[in-house]
Amino acid sequence: MGGADKPTLTVAGQSMLTRVLAAVHDADPRVVVGRIPTDFPVPVHVTREDPAGGGPVAAASAGLALVPAHVTYTALLAADLPLLTGEAVDVLRLTLESAPMEGAVYRDTDGHLQTLCGVWRTAGLRAALTRVAESRGGLHGAPVRALLEHARVAEVSWRRPGPPPWFDCDTDDDLRTAEEWAR
Repeated sequence: MGGADKPTLTVAGQSMLTRVLAAVHDADPRVVVGRIPTDFPVPVHVTREDPAGGGPVAAASAGLALVPAHVTYTALLAADLPLLTGEAVDVLRLTLESAPMEGAVYRDTDGHLQTLCGVWRTAGLRAALTRVAESRGGLHGAPVRALLEHARVAEVSWRRPGPPPWFDCDTDDDLRTAEEWAR
């Protein structure tokens, strides 16, 4: 997308990051790994992976460092999911509540797991990140699929009408499609 700061791009008048945070409006704390505008309208904790640019697994670890140990569930979400809803997050959490797994993620219609649209048991996510770090000698550059290699996850299908909650915006065409769906 030409180097654009994707989370700040708007869909239906709101930044994608604001839309994702609205889907977890009752989460405490809400943590963003990355930059946010100085006038960002949503109260969040902000952090960065160290070193910066370490990828989503390193970012997940940095964000999780700000989540207290007593928090039972953690939503692990990309910031470019403009169609994510609270209902979609609730489906994942409710699935996880009834499954002896570390996480619950969506499986798309092509059979791919949407790891960055998931809810995890906080302790299970911490343990999976530790196992990834031990197996790779660190988290920098670790692929997201590495989490799946070190954790048991429930695979959830989205069976409701409308756009899939994991729809992410990687191109200008994706952004236009999200705008149409949001209308």
